[in-house]
Amino acid sequence: MADFKILTDSCGDLSPALVEALELEVFPMTFVYEGKEYRNYPDDREMDNHSFYEGLRGGGMATTVAVNPAEWENLARPYLEAGQDVLILAFSSGLSVTATNAVMAARELAEAFPERKIAVVDSLCASMGEGLFCYHVAKKRQSGATLEETREYAESIKLQLCHWFTVDDLHFLKRGGRVSSTAAVLGTMLQIKPVLHVDDEGHLIPVSKVRGRKASLNGLVSEMMKTAIDPASQTVFISHGDCLADAEYVRDQVQEKLGVREVVIHPIGPVIGAHSGPGTVALFFLGTKR
Repeated sequence: MADFKILTDSCGDLSPALVEALELEVFPMTFVYEGKEYRNYPDDREMDNHSFYEGLRGGGMATTVAVNPAEWENLARPYLEAGQDVLILAFSSGLSVTATNAVMAARELAEAFPERKIAVVDSLCASMGEGLFCYHVAKKRQSGATLEETREYAESIKLQLCHWFTVDDLHFLKRGGRVSSTAAVLGTMLQIKPVLHVDDEGHLIPVSKVRGRKASLNGLVSEMMKTAIDPASQTVFISHGDCLADAEYVRDQVQEKLGVREVVIHPIGPVIGAHSGPGTVALFFLGTKR
């Protein structure tokens, strides 16, 4: 087995079982709910996802905090001291300074551990898109690839990691500056639902608008049908903002229409959920382009 450790942040929304199976070290990102700080551990030990979304539905306010350089350093240092190299897979620089801070940390660590290799990949991914990216990269490491081979593989696939989202409540996108106040009010009145994706720069971009919830869920599947690479043979991730039935509907559609056999469904954690809100559904897969 290649002697290096993959570190990432909890924005990837991976379950504890997957974190263990993939041999990842996950930094629990910070979110602030109603003025109190919490850590977003994969096992939800400080606040479970359902309670978080119920709070948002009741008018609660949440914000998030990037991983700072010192936190990345503290995460990596024990592995470097033990003689292991480190590969950091970070949350999209198009949405956070987390990746930039990882690069800063790597520079400091390189001076302290000149004999060790420390590499950073800006995933340009978010939520379980980042999780699926980590899944594929970790599998590459587990196949026996070196750190350099694994990093090159990560860079080669990251712009094939397709993210397609829809949200149920436009007011959360309004708070994040993704839609105007007028568009949020009118869209809510008319049941207009956006279909969004993460682009090649790692930004969340509205692509289209449809009328009604089911149409928006079908829109995710339609986008996958356009670009998915051999969908029957790949693992697909679906995440949701406390709306499991809608995620299961999307799963059923990709299985029926694209022959997908392996689907992982998991809640969207507070790091993304603070900005997308309850009722968000997202579909992630490998495609010919984003």
